[in-house]
Amino acid sequence: MTTRERLDRDTVVTHAIALADREGLDAVTIRGLAADLGVTAMALYWHFKNKDELLDGVTEHLLSTVDTPADDVDWPDGLHAVVTAIVTALRPHAALAPLVQHRILASEPGLAIVERSLGLLARGGFTAEEAAELSGYLLNAAVTLITAEPGSDGGADPERRDAAARAKRATLLTLEPTRYPHVIAAADPLTFCANGDAYYARGVDLLVAGVRGLRP
Repeated sequence: MTTRERLDRDTVVTHAIALADREGLDAVTIRGLAADLGVTAMALYWHFKNKDELLDGVTEHLLSTVDTPADDVDWPDGLHAVVTAIVTALRPHAALAPLVQHRILASEPGLAIVERSLGLLARGGFTAEEAAELSGYLLNAAVTLITAEPGSDGGADPERRDAAARAKRATLLTLEPTRYPHVIAAADPLTFCANGDAYYARGVDLLVAGVRGLRP
């Protein structure tokens, strides 16, 4: 069996995602992925002509795992469900989450998510222009929730991530107590996310509440 027959597009994308989860987005190159798979770079060029096409494929795969809500829900509940679904799909792959910000309109799964979001906002009374702005804001904010999660500063490697969080906490604890008493008191939650589910639930609630507050 040849390398081309052994490797299909889905296998390449799955390995690319796993590589990013372990080593970060910068590790996802044609040559880096080929080395990780134990094949030549040429074997991957059958499926992706360059790195951009590979990242498009990765983004499409991630977005295909986003479950959009049913049509019969109220628009705020539907919007909440869409944002929650995006966070749920991207949260395990924090290094890849920023890809969707500029690639969501480049695939069928991404277009379906945007169409659903715009439809829900239209039902809420927003114009097409307002809905486009708000849906982009919600997507970017959902990605930021993931990339800005306390304790995630060190990248994909757990040891590096934990070391960076400990160093950040130590720095905060050395601040002048009379000037920064609240920062010092919050040193732990500012550097480590003790309850990820609660962190994301509050974040999504805040985003959707902000949109509801802007309802025409």
